Amino acid sequence: MSLIDRFQLTAPLIQAPMAGVSTPLMAAEVSEAGAMGSIGIGATDADGARAMIGELRGRTARAFNVNLFVHDSPTPDAEREAEWLAWLEPVFRQYGAQPPASLNTIYTGFGDDPAMLAMLLEMAPPVVSFHFGLPGPDAVSAMRERGIYLMATATSLAEAKAIEAAGIDAIVAQGIEAGGHRGIFDPAATDDALGTMALTRLLVRHARLPVIAAGGIMDGAGIAAALDLGAVAAQLGTAFVACPESAADDAYRAALRGPGAYHTTLTSLISGRPARALANRFTALADSAGDRLPPDYPRAYDAGKALHAAAKAQGEFGYGAQWAGQGAPLARAMPAAQLVQTLRSELDQARK
Repeated sequence: MSLIDRFQLTAPLIQAPMAGVSTPLMAAEVSEAGAMGSIGIGATDADGARAMIGELRGRTARAFNVNLFVHDSPTPDAEREAEWLAWLEPVFRQYGAQPPASLNTIYTGFGDDPAMLAMLLEMAPPVVSFHFGLPGPDAVSAMRERGIYLMATATSLAEAKAIEAAGIDAIVAQGIEAGGHRGIFDPAATDDALGTMALTRLLVRHARLPVIAAGGIMDGAGIAAALDLGAVAAQLGTAFVACPESAADDAYRAALRGPGAYHTTLTSLISGRPARALANRFTALADSAGDRLPPDYPRAYDAGKALHAAAKAQGEFGYGAQWAGQGAPLARAMPAAQLVQTLRSELDQARK
């Protein structure tokens, strides 16, 4: 049975999870409109995730996706972290603040969080997806036994083959155009930076699992192109950031409408992992970073969030994690359900 039929979707569309931006309300509105809504729970703990899933279930009886981060445990490096904070100190001082004295691991990877697995087995959401890697075989087996449909992000054929071998049900093919964090399993490895079109076609040809195309897709014509490449659906994230149901703040929304949307860039400075963001003051720090390497994800994010908070307190919003894909200038501000309807109509028109 296809993904579309299994979950009775009337649009071959998944709203990307976008931890910190997606909300249970937005996911529910998307699902109620006939696509698949998603929430990202990688930035919360099991109790917070349980509450989000419970709220979402209270808003819709239709299928939805719950996304987790499966990153390796970071390695604290006191010397490297101290050098990083010293480099950021002048920027903090511009806003009357000091960097934190030390960094913390602010997010726990799914592989190190048995409480999160227990919560998922208890709540049994219809779909669970993984970013940055794969859970262990026991976790995969346990979730499959609960009837949970599993998806995982791949940025290469090698990652797709690992996803196949792990017993996952579908692959999200994340092109280099995509906003937010690259799903690459090993951030220290060479990234071939495959675009959505090439990656989707490569995986359709050489992987045995259904492929969902993600990255730079903003309208129905883009969804049609993904389907023509053999994808079973398209995943859109940046297209939903401007929806009123998202958690994006006013500054993020304004930046999405501004000139920075035309100049998105991959940066590791904000979080310690490569991620595509709108061009802003934080991404501009790359000009002075030289060959400095940020601390491991998510410890670098601890510093990034502190800098954003310090600048925001002084009325400067350009240090936020304003994730967006290369299609950002095509974003449209409309309710999530209306956007799904618009995308469906555009898809129908493109396929005539």
